[in-house]
Formats: sequence, structure tokens, C-alpha cells
Amino acid sequence: MDKQDDRATAEPGDVRAGTHTAAPLSPPPPRSATHDEVYLTVQRSAAFQEVRRRYRRFVVPATAVFLAWYLAYVLGATVAPGLMAHRVAGALNVAMLAGLGQFASTFLLTWAYARHARLRRDAAALDIRWRTQDLTGGNIR
Repeated sequence: MDKQDDRATAEPGDVRAGTHTAAPLSPPPPRSATHDEVYLTVQRSAAFQEVRRRYRRFVVPATAVFLAWYLAYVLGATVAPGLMAHRVAGALNVAMLAGLGQFASTFLLTWAYARHARLRRDAAALDIRWRTQDLTGGNIR
């Protein structure tokens, strides 16, 4: 049996056929569906909404906390210069510690975001991407 015959006899979703085996997001649109219709179908799907919900549940609180921390630093420097100038050890004062804390918290937030994306969203988003490719036939505009 040659490769062409093998592809012709393979069942839909069969690994030999080279298609993705996951169930579609929703009933596939008719063959004449445009890319816009496919992407709107994907956007309305429960799987896509779940990925967006997970994204918002992390990003909104993280952004609020980081902005509050940043504003506290700026306000502290503006409103309480005496407190910020208070020496902690040697030439190190509260303002220097808070400034270094800004850098540390930026790296910590970046690490937390990457970890959250890897553990909670990337697999689902990749699955949606593959399903979308299946619906569009892999054609890119």
C-alpha cells in the first residue's frame, strides 16, 4: 500500500492522516466559512473564554498590586522624604531598599507570569490554536 492509498483510507482524526485528534471546539463551520467566521466561532467558544478568564484572573490583580507598590514608592519619596532618607545600614537607606525592591518585584512578577502562563494557559491556548488550524485548513491570510 503506498502513502497515497494510506491517506485515503485513514479515518478522520487518525494519526496516519496527520490531523489533530481532539474534538472540535464547536460544530465546524461550513466549508465556505471565512477565516473571520472561524475565528469568531473560536472566540465565542468555552475553551477560549476559559483561557481569557485565567489570563485576567492573574493579570488584573498582579497589575493592581504592582502599580500600588510603585505608587507607594513614588508617594513615599514625595510625601515622606525623611522616612526614605532613614539609614538602614551604612550608605543604604529606605529609598535605596525600596528602589531595589522595585527591581526585585519586577523580576518576581515576570517569573510568576511566565510560570502561570506555562502551567495554566499555554497548553489550552496551543490546543485552541491547533483546532483553529484544523478549522481553517491551515490556510493563513
